[in-house]
Amino acid sequence: MEFSIARQQIEQAHERIKTFIHRTPVLHSEYLDRISGASLFFKCENFQKIGAFKIRGAMNAVLSVPADKLSKGVATHSSGNHAQALAYAARHVGTKAMIVMPDNSPKVKVEAVRGYGAEISFCEPTQQAREYTLQQILDRTGAEFVHPYNDDRVIAGQASVAKELIEEIPGLDAIIAPVGGGGLLSGTLLSAHYFSPATVVYAAEPEGAADAILSVQSGPIEAAPYIDTIADGLRTKLGNKTFPVIRELVKSVYTVSDEEIISAMKLVYERMKIIIQPSSAVTLALVLKHKEEFSGK
Repeated sequence: MEFSIARQQIEQAHERIKTFIHRTPVLHSEYLDRISGASLFFKCENFQKIGAFKIRGAMNAVLSVPADKLSKGVATHSSGNHAQALAYAARHVGTKAMIVMPDNSPKVKVEAVRGYGAEISFCEPTQQAREYTLQQILDRTGAEFVHPYNDDRVIAGQASVAKELIEEIPGLDAIIAPVGGGGLLSGTLLSAHYFSPATVVYAAEPEGAADAILSVQSGPIEAAPYIDTIADGLRTKLGNKTFPVIRELVKSVYTVSDEEIISAMKLVYERMKIIIQPSSAVTLALVLKHKEEFSGK
C-alpha cells in the first residue's frame, strides 16, 4: 500500500522543526523492566515544549503554510494541547492564532493558550459547535485551518517522535503508542514502517473511548460505544487520514481500564519521579496488562 506521507516527508518535517522543539530524553527503569519482564524505554514528550508532542505537528504545519496564506493567521478547534501548540507555533513565526475552545475547557489550558497570544472563541462542548464556530472564523479571516490530527502536515510532525526513538534505541521489537484521533499513532506507524521495518507497533486505548479497536476489527471507522475515561486526550474520534494507516500497519489495539491507567501513572511517579498524563500512561498500562505479549522483548 502507498501512503499519502512518504519517508522523505517525515525526514523533511523533522529537519524543518528541529530548531523549534526539544529532542526529548529516553528514560529507563530497572524496576519497571523487572515487573514487566521486558526492556522498556520511555520517550519523554512530557518534557517537550508546551509539555506534549503536539508542538511537533503544529510547528510543522505552520512552517509549511505559504507566506501569503500565513499572513491571514492559523485556526483550529481544541480543548487542550493542540490549542497550546498552535498558539505557540503561530507566535514563533509572527502570525496570529485563532482557537475555538469548548466553554468547559480546563482553565489552566485556556490561560496557557491566552498566554501564547492566541485569540480564543468559546463554544458549547459539542463537536458540531466547535466546527460551526471555527467555520465562521475561517470564512471571516481566510485563516489556515490546522486540524488537531487529521492533517498530513501534523501527522508527519508527530512521526518525528518515533523517528528519534528509533535513532536512539535501534533494534526495538515493539513500540506502543496511545490512540485518540490517531495523529501520533499513524505517525509512529509510518516511522516504524520506513525507519525500522522489523519493529511492530501496538496501540493503547482506554476502555472508555474504544473506537480504534472496534474500527480495526470491523474495517470502517466505528464510534466508541460510550465515552467515559480519565484519559481526556484520547476521547477524540479517528480521522479519515489517520485511520487507513492504522488499519494497514498496526499489529494490535488493546484497551485498558481507568484503574489500570491510574496505577501506571503512580508507578511512573513513584519509580521514575516524573509526572505523566493519563493519556500517556495507557502505554505502560497495556504492557503490564499483557506481559505475555512483550516478555523478553
